[in-house]
Amino acid sequence: MSSSSSGPSRALHEEASSSRVTPGRQPFVEDDNEDDDFTIARDSLLSTNPLESSSEPRISFKRRAKPTSLLPKFLSNPLESIRRPSPSPAPTSSQQHSNRSQPSSVLPAEDAILHTLDTSTDNTTHFNGTKDGGPLDWYVEGPGRRVGYDDLTAIDWIFEYTKERQRLRILQSNTKGLLGYAAQLVDASQIWLVLIATGIAAGVLAAGIDIVSDWLGDLKMGYCPLTKHHYLAGADAQPQIVFAACASILVKTYAIYAKHSGIPEIKTVLSGFVIRRFMSSWTLVVKSLGLCLAVASGLWLGKEGPLVHVACCCANLLMKMFDNLSKNEGNAGILLSEYLETDLSVARKREVLSAAAAAGISVAFGSPLGGVLFSLEQLSYYFPDKTMWQSFVSAMVAAVTLQAMNPFRTGKLVLYQVTYSTGWHGFEMAPFALLGIIGGLYGGFFIKLNMRIAAWRKASATKNYPTWEVIVLALVTSLINFPNVFMRVQSSELVASLFAECATIKEDRFGLCKSGVATTGTIVLLLLAAILGFALASVTFGLQIPAGIILPSMAIGALYGRALGTLVQVWQAKYPGALIFANCEPDIPCVTPGTYAIIGAASALGGVTRMTVSIVVIMFELTGALTYVLPIMIAVMISKWVGDAMSKRGIYESWIHFNEYPFLDNTQEQPIPDVPVSEVMTRIEDLVVITATGHTIDSLNSLLATQPYRGFPVISDTREAILLGYISRTELAFALNSSLSPPRSLSPATETHFRHQPLADPHSILDLRPWMDQTPITLSAKSSLQLTVNMFQKLGLRYVLFCDMGVLQGLLTKKDMWYVLDGAEDVDGEGRVVAGREAVARREEGGEGRRLLGGGEVSGEEWDEREDGSDGER
Repeated sequence: MSSSSSGPSRALHEEASSSRVTPGRQPFVEDDNEDDDFTIARDSLLSTNPLESSSEPRISFKRRAKPTSLLPKFLSNPLESIRRPSPSPAPTSSQQHSNRSQPSSVLPAEDAILHTLDTSTDNTTHFNGTKDGGPLDWYVEGPGRRVGYDDLTAIDWIFEYTKERQRLRILQSNTKGLLGYAAQLVDASQIWLVLIATGIAAGVLAAGIDIVSDWLGDLKMGYCPLTKHHYLAGADAQPQIVFAACASILVKTYAIYAKHSGIPEIKTVLSGFVIRRFMSSWTLVVKSLGLCLAVASGLWLGKEGPLVHVACCCANLLMKMFDNLSKNEGNAGILLSEYLETDLSVARKREVLSAAAAAGISVAFGSPLGGVLFSLEQLSYYFPDKTMWQSFVSAMVAAVTLQAMNPFRTGKLVLYQVTYSTGWHGFEMAPFALLGIIGGLYGGFFIKLNMRIAAWRKASATKNYPTWEVIVLALVTSLINFPNVFMRVQSSELVASLFAECATIKEDRFGLCKSGVATTGTIVLLLLAAILGFALASVTFGLQIPAGIILPSMAIGALYGRALGTLVQVWQAKYPGALIFANCEPDIPCVTPGTYAIIGAASALGGVTRMTVSIVVIMFELTGALTYVLPIMIAVMISKWVGDAMSKRGIYESWIHFNEYPFLDNTQEQPIPDVPVSEVMTRIEDLVVITATGHTIDSLNSLLATQPYRGFPVISDTREAILLGYISRTELAFALNSSLSPPRSLSPATETHFRHQPLADPHSILDLRPWMDQTPITLSAKSSLQLTVNMFQKLGLRYVLFCDMGVLQGLLTKKDMWYVLDGAEDVDGEGRVVAGREAVARREEGGEGRRLLGGGEVSGEEWDEREDGSDGER
């Protein structure tokens, strides 16, 4: 019996056993596949038969004895590549008896291996015993060999960090003397070189985007970019539509992942999800060019969020220049054992991307410290101390590069960087708090409206015509923007004017510094621009063009903040002797409307993103005024409270949820049903499992062809169901296909097994233990759901198996857990889940509570049609 599947066939089971994959789909790396590398890698792996390879000394990771002096340490032989093997424990009596009873001539291949393992290293050499991919790795319990991660799958954090520690141990063990220390220094410095180069590249690209978008914006307004003379009257709508259409065509034709801001996908990737081609070279080119065109088009979008994606693309491409940094997430679809000694773990790669994201925010706002905190607070799933230091260096280099480029020829890192010479008074606390409330309301309503529009766009026929949708919206935006002077200019110029003090404004082209009754029209235009900008931004964010939401939110907040500041200024000028204005000094402006604009921008940004500390630091670095840190903190804190009262998710988390990415946030507190995990897990009756014996290569290939699951538990037999391990679909498929190819060229009828068969001929059977995870994370089936959720969130697990006394009881994958938490919206008085949108409680008649995994399943054919992967993987 090659497999065991109990219970009726349900659409539910396709996701409960493990995540869906289209049969026959090959594993991919994150970016581009290289056929030549794959052929070389496959031949290199298949050419090594562990049963016939020559013996090599085994590496020992025991602590080496400290030298008595420094001289022998540095004068040791630098050409020695392997440490002297350490003595093995003395063999037991049974082992000695086995050794004596064995003939001294020729031993069977498997017995020879066991004889080699049981013999002291003083007399006999050993095979290399590395767990991941070494010849004898199936004799030691371990995670097994791994094939490159499939597209839209989760990585194994525990395995990756274990592999990284093993790589460092091997590097330290194989290097001695001056050359050895130089090799370790080169290995450690490559990440720093990547981070520095990423900072330089991000600064250069940000400056180039600023210059090109400003040049194109002048063309849109009918100005000559060189002379600033108006050469064409009414040149507003036509270039705007052309720019927007070109940006959409670029994205649709060359890089679909260049659309939107990219921050939701970056958060998902940093949490351990693999999205192939998301940070490829084409994505970087299209994102950069598309940003220039989209920003110049006059649409209500920004470049600050997409610059994070640009910086991460730079880091991903720069890592390909170094061999030990480029072999990530498989090499041309396969991760080979010989590459482990120089391979950087996939988890470490995500630490580098976290640091690169800080560089993106640094050049977006001219705020290095804000970039580090943004990466820590908003993006990173795992952020150790060393990553903070790396983020700081990358952000600093990016800011220095942008300063050297000086794209605005003003010495400022960003166009709306301002300084204030006046302070604030106690009576202004009330307006500042009011701005916080307005910012929270804006964020809550914006997220709800934007998600409704996205859901409508996804269900309507407009999704088939994304370019025409962009063209129509660009035309509508140009018609709405033209009558209002505040909406006619680019968002960065608008924010710079709203932040500025009247004393520093040389030409008041917006009428912001009027006084008396003349300010009424200005206030009305400001509020009208804020309302129209809110509507246009909610429709624009989600189009198939590069677009961010940070700058539009700041512009909207600055508009209503400046309007409120102007009202307070008029009130103080009309009643200067009022008691609340007693602290105002005569002949000195008491109220500065520009400060209200920047506090309003902070409140709007906090309401839509739900960030706190990073926003305060970014605004402080923009103004350079420590005096206004407290009002900004108060406004941001209130905006977050009000926004959280309306919805728990920020705009980026809402888009992650909308795209159905399996992102388990380990920072937010969410209600978890107080139920045992047995109420949620996929039980063994509904699982497709593999037994340890009784299989052939052909039967396992048939199992893969008929079952869409991404992995299978391995049990002893169908009667006892003792858990032996878990094998992923990609590893099983590769092992079966490679066994049918040279040099082994086994027959499809060859028997396979997943545990030791002492009497079997190793040349006539296929041992699949090297590809099986023999030490999966297991919990008792009586465990609570809270404990299981913490295991997934804190350890970054892909799956958890549930056993009682070693007997398999059930399984939960990361995506199963995401569906459960997503559907746990209502909990009754007894702690049971009673309602959910994507997951519902299913009860069988007369039976116990079953899974909470129901509804909304996606067929394999439907998923294959989603080539852009925007809807995630079910």
